[in-house]
Amino acid sequence: MTDSPPTPNVLFVLTDQERYDCTAPDGPPVETPTFDRLSSQGVRFSHAATPISICTSARSSLLTGLFPHAHGMLNNSHEADAIQANLPPELPTFSELLAENGYDLTYTGKWHVGRDQTPEDFGFEYLGGSDVHHDDIDEAFEAYRERRGTPLEETELEDEIYTHDDPDDGTLVAAKAPIDVEDTRAYFLAERTIEALEAHTNCRERAADDGSGTPDDADSTPFFHRADFYGPHHPYVVPEPYASMYDPEDLEPWDTYAETYAGKPAAHEQFLHYRGVEDFNWDTWAEAVAKYFGFVTLIDHQAGRILEALEELDLAEETVVVHASDHGDFTGSHRQFNKGPLMYDETYHIPLQVRWPGVTDPGTTRDEPVHLHDLAATFLEIGGLEVPESFHARSLVPLLAGENPVWPDSTFSQYHGEEFGLYTQRMVRTREHKFVYNGPDRNELYDLEADPAELQNLVDHPAYADVRDAMAGRLEEWMERTEDPNRGWVPDTFRR
Repeated sequence: MTDSPPTPNVLFVLTDQERYDCTAPDGPPVETPTFDRLSSQGVRFSHAATPISICTSARSSLLTGLFPHAHGMLNNSHEADAIQANLPPELPTFSELLAENGYDLTYTGKWHVGRDQTPEDFGFEYLGGSDVHHDDIDEAFEAYRERRGTPLEETELEDEIYTHDDPDDGTLVAAKAPIDVEDTRAYFLAERTIEALEAHTNCRERAADDGSGTPDDADSTPFFHRADFYGPHHPYVVPEPYASMYDPEDLEPWDTYAETYAGKPAAHEQFLHYRGVEDFNWDTWAEAVAKYFGFVTLIDHQAGRILEALEELDLAEETVVVHASDHGDFTGSHRQFNKGPLMYDETYHIPLQVRWPGVTDPGTTRDEPVHLHDLAATFLEIGGLEVPESFHARSLVPLLAGENPVWPDSTFSQYHGEEFGLYTQRMVRTREHKFVYNGPDRNELYDLEADPAELQNLVDHPAYADVRDAMAGRLEEWMERTEDPNRGWVPDTFRR
């Protein structure tokens, strides 16, 4: 009889507002050697979706394994109009369950789940790196910059781009920061993560050396570290060499840039004006996109430093590495900025790569439709724990192991509004089609094979009537399965 394999460690790298196509094989020419390496050494999911394209809601789903309508964090917790300020404490979370069952959990970077809650409330030891706007949990990065002699408040940005073309009333979209890479928050978060990995290793060694535990006991204490990068969320502010790594003149307009909004919900064009980018031409967007790509590469390089440390500490073979993003970013796609009441793939289709030595077959691509919050169930199964019945999430472990279980043929997403106002939406997406329910406006239907840019709304096209009805039926099934509170009346709007 052989000994059971040790419970693996988990290193989870979550980026903020990273587009799927930046790491896709057929995507734009963005340098992402680290995330490409994860794909080549593990599994890349080609159809991963966020349950909702807004930070607090998506991150709450990730913790609880629930769709937003079930955990109640429907919009951003830091805003004055937050529908709910904090995640209900009675909901089970994957992190608390791991912590209660032997995992040592640490966390660096962005949190943005509850206004008065921190990672410490959910089983993690928080190691710093928050920003004032979203969390303001500590002052670690500010102190780090002070020690380096580059105080945050003294940094003068260059080449700034603002919405509304107004530095006073607009939002900063992109800029160059005249600082060293070592001064960036991305570098700092990588440093803190590396320190956490070293601390986990040292803790094991001390347990074995000082008699407080045997080597076997020390080795049996797995860690879960979560590194949440602030980016490539706007503002896309990067130093050299990343600020000029991509030439705006080399960037062709997105296919979606041909958007006219004909036949689309009125909110789409209204959002263009609300966000203050209606006067942006492609030259302006190209400057911003170049900085965005530079931001992606900066973060990728910092993730590379973390993976190098994992290897130097002899942890790589016993650690599952996961990279994902909470949601995507428009960056000029459909001529839009940021995200909002528009359920296009640029903000709902997310990157997801997993490397699990001894389990994942290197270079595998899985095409099954999966959700970001499926990771909650996945982390529990990796840790050998039962998944709570309350979870909507489904563990990805069978897919990672190369099995072919019966799997849903679609993903389900939703949106409930933000500072633009409440705007109820539900979406179901298969590999071939997408159907969007828009509460106060016309619905949407896209043929993703014929029109991957989602430019033509086919919801009223007679040739697509059967497709529309079938997709609406899938949406009803998701709403019933997840006990969506709107399931009692939304399906009635589909009856014609």
